[in-house]
Amino acid sequence: MTRLAAFQRLVSQYEDIADFLVVYIEEAHPSDGWVSSDAPYQIPKHRCIEDRLRAAQLMLAEVPGSNVVVDNMDNSSNAAYGAYFERLYIVRDERVVYQGGRGPEGYRISELKNWLEQYRNGLVNSQTAVLHV
Repeated sequence: MTRLAAFQRLVSQYEDIADFLVVYIEEAHPSDGWVSSDAPYQIPKHRCIEDRLRAAQLMLAEVPGSNVVVDNMDNSSNAAYGAYFERLYIVRDERVVYQGGRGPEGYRISELKNWLEQYRNGLVNSQTAVLHV
């Protein structure tokens, strides 16, 4: 199962207890840069925010049940969360309670699932959001 498919499955399993947010950052493998042979889309390097917004539209279809936002052109979310290229976070009551490793090597859906399952088992009245950066 691909990372995206695993994330999609996680969203469908836990959308009743968590809000999922995908932050679309700069393209890791732009078609006019460091090209990946297994990239599902050919997306050139973003030269303006409109380019990034267009590319993020593809994510909307890929992650139903999630909200999708884009990082600014200064990549401040990417820098703040150390996301390059992808990373999983859980934010609860405005605090980071889970920080996954940097992807692709440190990207562990199983860790996120375990945390969410434990949270579900001890559910309390608070807001939880999952960030996929």
